[in-house]
Amino acid sequence: MDASRKERMGWYFYDWANSAYPLVINTAIFPIFYSFVCKTGDSDYVELFGFSIYNASLYSYAIALSYVVVSFITPLLSGVADYSGRKKRFLRLFCTVGSFSCAALTLFSRDHLVLGLSTVILASIGFSASLVFYNAFLPEIAPAEEQDAVSARGYAMGYIGSSLLLIVNILMLQKPTWFGFSVEGLSEKQQFLNIAPVTFLMVAVWWFAWSQLTFAWLRDRASKAIGSNMFLHGFRELKKVWLELQNQWHLKVYLGAFFVYSMGVQTVILVSTFFGTQVIGMKSGDMITILLLLQFVAIGGSYLFSWLSSRIGNVPALMVAVVIWIGVCISSAFIQTPTQFSIVSLVVGVVLGGIQSLSRSSYSKFLPPTQDHASYFSFYDVCEKVGIVIGMILYGKISDATGNMRNASLALMSFFVVGLFFLLRLQRRLKTKTL
Repeated sequence: MDASRKERMGWYFYDWANSAYPLVINTAIFPIFYSFVCKTGDSDYVELFGFSIYNASLYSYAIALSYVVVSFITPLLSGVADYSGRKKRFLRLFCTVGSFSCAALTLFSRDHLVLGLSTVILASIGFSASLVFYNAFLPEIAPAEEQDAVSARGYAMGYIGSSLLLIVNILMLQKPTWFGFSVEGLSEKQQFLNIAPVTFLMVAVWWFAWSQLTFAWLRDRASKAIGSNMFLHGFRELKKVWLELQNQWHLKVYLGAFFVYSMGVQTVILVSTFFGTQVIGMKSGDMITILLLLQFVAIGGSYLFSWLSSRIGNVPALMVAVVIWIGVCISSAFIQTPTQFSIVSLVVGVVLGGIQSLSRSSYSKFLPPTQDHASYFSFYDVCEKVGIVIGMILYGKISDATGNMRNASLALMSFFVVGLFFLLRLQRRLKTKTL
């Protein structure tokens, strides 16, 4: 393994840079901003193309669409990246698309809902697609025995960096005069609507600026001249990896497990703010504070599960996390107060950090000796993104049909149960404790 300490730092810094997007935009501030913008009186429904749609469901559908697009484009591009040795170029491309689209969220309004949702979709595409190429560097910068720790350190860097920016954003919302905002005569809601777009711009700048360290320090490996047949070579590379995958039972079963339990994890993350504010009645400020505390708990969770995997193995450690997630889904049917919601959220923080970092490093360990890391990780990413599409659509459909997000949250438990079944099946066939 010839990666330098500086190159690893470059890899860590992309987690530091991009993690502000899922925290501030996907989870903490934008969903609340979206709910305020898309609410008329006491109605949570919006009109779009002649249809009346529950606003949380519409948001779910928009995010799902972005992941459909990513699922189609990244496998082919990953083949091109592997053949040409240009993973960093694609990482830079999608980082730029995502961060600039994030900046465009400052223009989001109910009067131009289609345009606003388009920027949501593009930002999500940029963020999600960039992670395919980012994750593919993991087996290149760390040997198998170090990948759990390196993956955990990357997530920890992301949690810390995004938390620092969110702290500044919280101060802006709670102490606006400190930052030069004029709030005289404005309601708390109007203050939020005026300041929130500035936080979107800050995320865009944070993401783009810090990622420059990644582009400066991370390096591509082998490269081939591909000329005008770039996409043909990319398709061949992808086909080769797909055929190799058919003969790798452990990797296929692991992807099956990851597909279903990740479906539950990512859906919970994306809808948690809507659940807290619309079902539990959390105030926007309290909701954002809980999400901030969750980030710090997740840092400990990523290291805790890295340690646990070194004691009992990766797959058993993942099973522990999935069982806890099942408990989280069951609790969603019973929690009634902000205090109960806060306690469950902190539990989510522990298993969120653990399951995300351990899932990535476990997949990397299952890979055969290969240089096609981006292509292999594109299958990992497609499993995650298609899972999110199914999860978000089902969540939106159930919420829309019943008018109650509790029913949809409880239904997520089935994803974790199926994922646990796959992990149990995998563990029975493994011959080594390290996985």
